Amino acid sequence: MKNTVFYILISVSLYSCASTELVRLSVLEPAPVTLPGHIKNIGVINRSEVAEQNKVVEVVDKIFSLEGRDLDKEGAQASIAGLENELIKNNRFTGVKTIDDARLKSPVPGVFPSPLTWDIVEKICKENNTDALFALELFDTDSKISYAANPVTINTPLGKVPGVEHRATMLTTVKAGWRIYDPVERNILDEFPVAGKMVFTGKGINPVKAAGALIGRKEALKQVSNKAGQDYAFRIIPYWLRVSRDYYVRGTDNFRMARRKAQTGNWDDAAAIWEKETTSDKSKVAGRACYNMAIINEINGNLDGAIKWAQKAYENYNNKLALRYVKILENRKINNAILEDQEAISAR
Repeated sequence: MKNTVFYILISVSLYSCASTELVRLSVLEPAPVTLPGHIKNIGVINRSEVAEQNKVVEVVDKIFSLEGRDLDKEGAQASIAGLENELIKNNRFTGVKTIDDARLKSPVPGVFPSPLTWDIVEKICKENNTDALFALELFDTDSKISYAANPVTINTPLGKVPGVEHRATMLTTVKAGWRIYDPVERNILDEFPVAGKMVFTGKGINPVKAAGALIGRKEALKQVSNKAGQDYAFRIIPYWLRVSRDYYVRGTDNFRMARRKAQTGNWDDAAAIWEKETTSDKSKVAGRACYNMAIINEINGNLDGAIKWAQKAYENYNNKLALRYVKILENRKINNAILEDQEAISAR
């Protein structure tokens, strides 16, 4: 696991800050949501449609916010499709199915509803032979339109004449909310509200024509909604994160030589130089060398070795960067343990 959870891409910055430069690494982070091993078959439900008794409020809202017909419904369907497609690609699951006959409604438009009761969750899972429910609990769009008139020059057969161009700008806010229900342990594994904004513009000779030029809005929203569903599926998948580390490049001639080697990717030879400087009779130099040895150990995937060198840099030589680095490394060890657990669960 230690060899697989940490894949490194290294690039050295072209600038220096005081006595250090940056090395950039890619580290594998655990998935934000850990699913128990018994979850193999997934059911996906849409609970975002507004209940009939509240649709008067919704219709009034749509009139004033200039929403298109069935915009929320089609956006929600696109988001469900995006989620389902990504889950199907994940070898972690035996089956993924959209449950269309659940007939669940949201009590209030635009608000994250209270969780489903466990009796309802268990009934749906039992009837559909699923181990967990991914529920789209909220999907709502709200749009506001504004107009502006700008002077322009219009080309006519008689020459250029002054005119006015009307511009309509529509700001659409998309809100969505997901939950994952585990009926076996009666546990809500995740509750995740998200929001995004899209801007559309149209031009015309008058406000009506400008508003009519706001075409393609529904398709754009469906694409964004589909991507949002895909992104939510990634919450159960480990992901790569780009991070930066400072390392010392000044102090002695050896540090400058090691810097040149590091810049060409020759980290092993740079490390050999730093290790020699760890026995320097100059406390500042030895502390920097110990700190750099921690960096090279992290690059090589040896977090325990990196922690020992960073601790030595701080405890023996009072290197200020090293104390913060120890905490970063210890947090990485915790995350690696979570990654190992997630990998073991997925392999069952």
